[in-house]
Amino acid sequence: MNIIHIIILAIIEGLTEFLPVSSTGHLVVTSAILGIGKDDFVKLFEIVIQLGAILAVVVIYYKRFFKNLDFYYKLIIGVIPAVIFGLLLKKRIDVLLESPLAVAIAFVVGGIILLFVDNWFNKPTIEEEKDINYLTALKIGFFQCLALFPGVSRSAASIVGGMSQKLSRTAAAEFSFFLAVPTMFGATLKDLWDFHKHSKLSPDQLHSDIVSLIIGSVIAFLVALLAVKGFISFLEKKGFKLFGIYRIIAGVVIIILYFSTNILHTA
Repeated sequence: MNIIHIIILAIIEGLTEFLPVSSTGHLVVTSAILGIGKDDFVKLFEIVIQLGAILAVVVIYYKRFFKNLDFYYKLIIGVIPAVIFGLLLKKRIDVLLESPLAVAIAFVVGGIILLFVDNWFNKPTIEEEKDINYLTALKIGFFQCLALFPGVSRSAASIVGGMSQKLSRTAAAEFSFFLAVPTMFGATLKDLWDFHKHSKLSPDQLHSDIVSLIIGSVIAFLVALLAVKGFISFLEKKGFKLFGIYRIIAGVVIIILYFSTNILHTA
């Protein structure tokens, strides 16, 4: 992976992390198109830059993170399902992360759901995070687990989960953002530890990898700062239908490329 690859992947991550289109799916497909092999470092890079993008939430909503302990209790409860299922299914998830076809199928299925979600859940009663109780936080956490399948979109799964529990679109999106912080922080720490345990890198290679992770994370963070507010504004005005259409089109294009060319068979 060279510096151009790092910049491209980081920009895509920053743009897509908070959109209901699956940043992981976009990274999988982009890596395949660029001919980037799925070695252990590439997998680690794609996780670490997600944390970089998600830290934009802490900056934008910093007041929420210094409000009260109840906020953190909800996040801890909400992240428990992802921790459990993530540990149980890690090996299978790693295999799926190498499959652009699996991503494409998830794109299409998720896109169809997004076409109708605004009509399904159109009578919200919860407008702010403070009105979310612990049971609701746990239920949203279970929805987030759907995103363990690449291409589903953690953002989409948790937002739809929130809306199914009577949260408004904005409240569901914001809680999804908040829930991403402990989720990706934990995933990043685990992947860093696993990579450290199993890799035997020379000092020069270790330095190069660290620099790559820092550059990718900073770029993803800066791009995400711009993307978050834009997404919230768009969501309030337009809803999810356009994202659903985008996902279906992208999924169909990926499927066509997969079966008609060798471009996506390098992942």
